[in-house]
Amino acid sequence: MKKFLFLLLSLCSTTSFAYEPVDTADRELDLNEVVVTKKVDGRRRSMVDPVNTEIITGTELFRAACCNLGESFTTNPSVDVSYNDAATGARQIKLLGLAGTYVQMLTENIPNFRGSALPYGLGYIAGPWIQSIQVSKGASSVKNGYESISGQINIEIKKPQATQEVMANAYADLNGKLEVNANANQWLTKELSTGLLVHGEKSTTDHDSNHDTFMDMPRVDQVAAMNRWAYVSRNYIGQAGVKFLAEKRESGQSAHHMPEGGEMPLYEIGISTVRWEAFAKNAYIFDHANNGNVALILSGSNNNQHSHYGGKLYHVAQGNFYGQLMLERTFTKRHELSVGLSCNYDRYSQSLRLNHDAGENPFDWLQHETVTGAYAQYTFNADSKLLAMGGVRYDYSTVYGSMFTPRLHVRWNLSDQLTWHLSAGRGYRAPHIMAENAFLLASSRSLIFEPNISQEEAWNFGTGVGYTVYLANKPLRFDGEYYYTHFTHQLVVDMDTDPHKVYFRDLSGRSYSHTVQLEVTYPLIQDMNVTAAYRYTDVKVDYGQGLMQKPLTSRHKGLLTIGYAPMMGLWQFDVTCSVTGGGRMPTPYTMGDGELSWSPTYRAYPQLSAQITRNFRHWAIYIGGENLTNYRQQCPVIGGENPWGTGFDATMVYGPLHGANAYIGFRYTWNRY
Repeated sequence: MKKFLFLLLSLCSTTSFAYEPVDTADRELDLNEVVVTKKVDGRRRSMVDPVNTEIITGTELFRAACCNLGESFTTNPSVDVSYNDAATGARQIKLLGLAGTYVQMLTENIPNFRGSALPYGLGYIAGPWIQSIQVSKGASSVKNGYESISGQINIEIKKPQATQEVMANAYADLNGKLEVNANANQWLTKELSTGLLVHGEKSTTDHDSNHDTFMDMPRVDQVAAMNRWAYVSRNYIGQAGVKFLAEKRESGQSAHHMPEGGEMPLYEIGISTVRWEAFAKNAYIFDHANNGNVALILSGSNNNQHSHYGGKLYHVAQGNFYGQLMLERTFTKRHELSVGLSCNYDRYSQSLRLNHDAGENPFDWLQHETVTGAYAQYTFNADSKLLAMGGVRYDYSTVYGSMFTPRLHVRWNLSDQLTWHLSAGRGYRAPHIMAENAFLLASSRSLIFEPNISQEEAWNFGTGVGYTVYLANKPLRFDGEYYYTHFTHQLVVDMDTDPHKVYFRDLSGRSYSHTVQLEVTYPLIQDMNVTAAYRYTDVKVDYGQGLMQKPLTSRHKGLLTIGYAPMMGLWQFDVTCSVTGGGRMPTPYTMGDGELSWSPTYRAYPQLSAQITRNFRHWAIYIGGENLTNYRQQCPVIGGENPWGTGFDATMVYGPLHGANAYIGFRYTWNRY
């Protein structure tokens, strides 16, 4: 036994494992500061949650060397991240074939990145800050509000109370992007701990690979910092933190790529953002035996954004306050009840000039909305075999009036191999047209606003099965899902009626989404895991001329991921292949030469990424490549030769904007358990 322990200690002192750092609950052995950890799956499905939830851990985030939240879903078959336009770098999440506006974004179960923060919010959280991401499809829990229509995405930031550690990460790629991150946690007392997270990012070059005079990607300068505190005792748990972010984006035309003798001024785009966030979460446990607790959550944010698109101007200052009081208790092992009250306040101060005339004064307006609500949620748990959760909430908006939100989730674990889940529920969303669609100003299209836009409302229904069989003594996992979303009220962004205009109006007909997804996971050989997935999406909207396929929405996606970690995780090899498309473009117009402004459809396109990681005791080095197929959308900027004219449009984006890219980075981790 002594020889075995000596050998184990010697091995651990010279090597490390490529597994996600884990907290105290994940430790198996602790001898003289040498820790043996268990392997943590990069993606896993919760079997004890009635809601269909997929958990993305830090291990999965490392596989893609993600630099921010928007780059965290490369290996995920359910979530797509696409560009809104070819100029600003604005990105959006798509879930169940629907735009990111229908996904409720949460940070540690607090609603976040709403309104003006939505177009660029995916770049506001650095990847090394993220502990895990929970993706819930369809109608989610009523605890976090009424806004979830296609699903919820909750981001968990690294906690100071988890472990004392120091982490650092540096990244550089051939496109000229540099990034540095660092975080450190410290226990001040047995109960009190604090953590500091910092992030810096700079994109220095102005590539123009397709020679349309427009930068392929914006120059970005961003700094962010977050300080958080945690107090954990037997009966009280408290967390608080503050975050600051400043970002500057510059894009559009570059003088380096303009032909000599040009007479037109440069079409430049500039977006400057300063954002503050603060939160406090307090929980008092009054009944340990029955998980009885009362919690108070408070948060506030201010997002101040100034932007110009050529001569067009848009300024928005959004302030938000959110508060929630909840009570939870378990009544016997099978029955759990959660009730709560909430309040959400939004203030938008906006200024807009829709033309390039510098002599015209912008139009200013102010919007307020206060929403107060109450909910009750009951959970039935029959020995983790049958789980059912039903919830209702009532909210009142000072703008839109009453909202009633019922939701139901059922999970039936029929055996160790077979699982079935079902969900149904309603969701609402208050549209903020300019704040959420400011990227449309990177176009010569006229913006037409219908008065008295209604609040959006939709029903979502979903079901799925999971089945595991053993092939060659290894688990072969099958998952199949179907989701249907039906809108009763919707803000329609109509780019089809007139190719030179965008109409914002209420839905006058039908709008729906069908999504079918199949996924297979199998450990092909020792230390190698393979996942293959296929997704079919059918999204149709009535733009006033009958049902049409929603433009810029791919109908098919295939994904293959391979992860191989031999030699106890000293090496990690990851490959991700995807095929996306085809789909429909918005209706084009005929140019003077008789040609169409753009193709009415687009074909499927492939992408390939790969990464090699070498892990050492406290640090790791990784190199990789993105979009190694070198596929990029040809001519994503329409009319770029004259952006001041009527034919300019940078919003016709369906695919990658950049070709093949290579990167290198390193990570350093020190922790004391």
